[in-house]
Amino acid sequence: MRQRWSKQTILDAAVELLAGAEGDDVFSMRKLAAELGTDSSSLYRHFRNRTELMLAIVDHVLVQAMHGYRRQGDWRARLVDLTLRSWDAYAALPQLAKDAGHYPGSGPGSQFVIEETLQALGDAGVPEELVPEWYHRLVTLSVSLISAHAAGRSSGPAERKRRLETFRVITLGADPADFPALARYSRRIDPVGFTRESFLATVELVLDAVPARQERSRT
Repeated sequence: MRQRWSKQTILDAAVELLAGAEGDDVFSMRKLAAELGTDSSSLYRHFRNRTELMLAIVDHVLVQAMHGYRRQGDWRARLVDLTLRSWDAYAALPQLAKDAGHYPGSGPGSQFVIEETLQALGDAGVPEELVPEWYHRLVTLSVSLISAHAAGRSSGPAERKRRLETFRVITLGADPADFPALARYSRRIDPVGFTRESFLATVELVLDAVPARQERSRT
């Protein structure tokens, strides 16, 4: 008798499969079904198509990322916490992260992150009419940087090496007469990609520009 997998088990298996993906591996319902030792029909009982499955996976990842979160500290500390939780969650899943913008999530995990971001901006004293705008700025920045970082990491070692070698040829071979700044910094710049520290530093720059007025105390 064919085993019927629960939605939770399917999502856990999907995350594990994505975490182990390398290079040009393409995540599919067929591969996930094979991982579970079943066929795709078992998955379609819970998810109508791949897009619906991916949305559920993203939300599942966000739920896990927000585990243990507490609304503490000032508005800025909370926004830093939220963005780093997203970074850390996706860092382990580059195959998912590179398409993060296509799958924004569609459940309680997404609702939790959005709610806490809006609450933090409100507590900062951002004018109410500007809160949605600053929410979108922060989310767009975070998702873009996470996706860019993941795009580089999701390729195989050979492809990453080839891309780095090409970049080095372009930078180290720059003629100082034509490209003085490039020649000066050529040995200290890398291809597009972010470390956790550089990601945070970029987020901090945006937070510096948030039109915060005050920290309103909660009762």
